[in-house]
Amino acid sequence: MSKRDYYEVLGVDREVSEKDLKKAYRRVAMKFHPDRNPDDKEAEEKFKEATEAYEVLGDSQKRALYDQYGHAGVDQQAGGFGGGGFGGGAGSFSDIFGDVFGDIFGGGGGGRAGRGGPARGSDLRYNLELDLEDAVRGTTVKIRVPALVSCKTCDGSGAKSGSKPMTCTTCGGIGQVRMQQGFFSVQQTCPNCRGKGTIITDPCGDCHGHGRVEETKTLSVKVPAGVDTGDRIRLSGEGEAGVDGGPTGDLYVQVSVKEHEIFQRDGRNLYCEVPVNFVDAALGGEIDVPTLDGRVKLKVPAETQTGKLFRLRNKGVTSVRGGAPGDLLCRVMVETPVNLSNKQKDLLKEFKASMEGDKNSPKQNSWFEGMKNFFGDMKL
Repeated sequence: MSKRDYYEVLGVDREVSEKDLKKAYRRVAMKFHPDRNPDDKEAEEKFKEATEAYEVLGDSQKRALYDQYGHAGVDQQAGGFGGGGFGGGAGSFSDIFGDVFGDIFGGGGGGRAGRGGPARGSDLRYNLELDLEDAVRGTTVKIRVPALVSCKTCDGSGAKSGSKPMTCTTCGGIGQVRMQQGFFSVQQTCPNCRGKGTIITDPCGDCHGHGRVEETKTLSVKVPAGVDTGDRIRLSGEGEAGVDGGPTGDLYVQVSVKEHEIFQRDGRNLYCEVPVNFVDAALGGEIDVPTLDGRVKLKVPAETQTGKLFRLRNKGVTSVRGGAPGDLLCRVMVETPVNLSNKQKDLLKEFKASMEGDKNSPKQNSWFEGMKNFFGDMKL
């Protein structure tokens, strides 16, 4: 039976680059690998065919011979591949071998995975809720954080005092063992020592051989002025202790600002609603307005309508990133009086009778005119 063209096997054209050739082989090998297609002879044959094609095309000298003489040129040089074994192109194949089996078995095959050793500790996160005043002005808070810390009894080694870890007999201290996967030999992390290369035969009584113990740390966190919800404060080296002497992780304090009963914050600006007596709104006057620095006087001009926005410059927030402070924006809400006495009601009725229509209520009258135009000349 004649062999298929190697370029056709991998689904590429003859001008394909080395990088794209490798990608093409990886795609085909992943699809037809025997471990992903158990008891499928056809898939196994296609996998062998693709591997044979890549071993030739992945080697620049063999590819040149193949391009010039076809199968005859490489068969004479290599003496045939026979029965699915691999010839002299194993060097070219080793790179792709690691990529393929790294996906299948998890964690870089082909001898590329290193032995276990010191590893950085995990980063931790702490959610910190702040009052608006503390977030704007800055503060210092105490927090308690549970974390894995280096065992003081064994100094993080995991071994009982006076003893030391022993070389793993399974992997001989390498941290890797060679496993048989189908017709391939694959290097994997040693299951006995888990890649460390050593075994603790006499573990520490406090950490039970892990080298780390759980402990709740009390930390002082300096919160800079101007932080807002979503900001993070990084405390370097306050995360979990590393493994086998590795560096400690970091602690990230995630800031969340509580809702305020008066103010709403939007970046550098603060917003608040200010109730105004309807007499002061009509005649004008001065009202007290709260700020984060105390009360200030706000002049309300005559005939102020509800919803009017007043801006108090530089009464907002200075951002933690610097720059000029924002503003305080006060929205006037004209308040309707309640719990009126009979005398007050009579005065309001008298006041209403004195109103001169368009002159005193221009918005109300223009609204009614709009209603008339919408519905026709019907009487309302």
